Amino acid sequence: MTDQPSQTERIIISVDAMGGDSGPAVVVAGIAKSADKNPKIGFILHGRESELKKLVAKRRVLEGRVVFRDCPDVVTMEDKPSQVVRNGKQTSMWSALESVRQGEAHGAVSCGNTGALMALSMMRLRKLPGVNRPAIAILWPSRNPQGFNVMLDVGADVRADAKDLLQFALMGASYARNGMALARPRIGLLNVGTEEHKGRAELKEAHMMISDFADQANFDFVGFVEGSDIPGNKADVIITDGFTGNVAIKTGEGTAGLIGDLLREAFKYSPLSRLASILAITSLNRLKKRIDPRRVNGGVFLGLNGTVIKSHGGADATGVSAAVKLAFTLAESGFSEKLAARVASTAELQQDAAHSAPQSE
Repeated sequence: MTDQPSQTERIIISVDAMGGDSGPAVVVAGIAKSADKNPKIGFILHGRESELKKLVAKRRVLEGRVVFRDCPDVVTMEDKPSQVVRNGKQTSMWSALESVRQGEAHGAVSCGNTGALMALSMMRLRKLPGVNRPAIAILWPSRNPQGFNVMLDVGADVRADAKDLLQFALMGASYARNGMALARPRIGLLNVGTEEHKGRAELKEAHMMISDFADQANFDFVGFVEGSDIPGNKADVIITDGFTGNVAIKTGEGTAGLIGDLLREAFKYSPLSRLASILAITSLNRLKKRIDPRRVNGGVFLGLNGTVIKSHGGADATGVSAAVKLAFTLAESGFSEKLAARVASTAELQQDAAHSAPQSE
């Protein structure tokens, strides 16, 4: 039997234990799942220490793998981001991000208020040099061999110009390489049609810019894609602005829920349909696992000096564990450093191209 790595040898994930709808008990259960599967992971747990110590003590697998940071306050789902930025220094969310900023942890996970988490992340971790707008990237079930596509932005900012969309492409490609082991990901730009003459002016400009940088940034640009391609196999990474992306994921979640409800109703329709559901139980369970949103729980904040994972507010222990696994995978790959280098090198290329362009008289 080999010894487990010490806390100093582990990859440390900073966890906001008080965020989310279900409270710290679910968060502790989630990190216990992660700890049981992965001996190389450790945690800094932020929240009310007296409450958290009792919960952790019930999980033997967490013994010696958790450091506590006592925080008296909690960011609620109703709190305005501006209020949290001004008055949130004693909250578990602020403390979780501070551990990343101080270099104590390799990444942070929170189930809390998305707007507040993004605002605090930008304030405490700062944007990478050359990044105008950070983005939130999510994994979307797809027909591709890897099972999922990356899509960004899905809500960090409702606006995005051509340069922002280029940066999203670069960040999305880096995420796909390091988070999904895709050596040369395919990038698609979401539009109302695939023809190059369609779409708003900033989309046409972004199309040209992304195409120009594809070889230098080591990805394949497949051009414009449509909404039907988000779960398809035409691209591995879908690029769009935060307004469109957020509408798309909420539509997808609602549609998936409707299909699930209709399927359950159909199998209850008659004795024969109930029998059919029993005969098909293995296939139905496989389908449920394939589209289970808990398995890909976690939006990644891209473009910051540090890795931050936003878990769903209503995540259960399985969902929290999935978000922790994503944070670990990105930290182990050195994703944050690689992304910073990629953004910096591309910013230099953009400056060189601007300087070499003929000046109008």
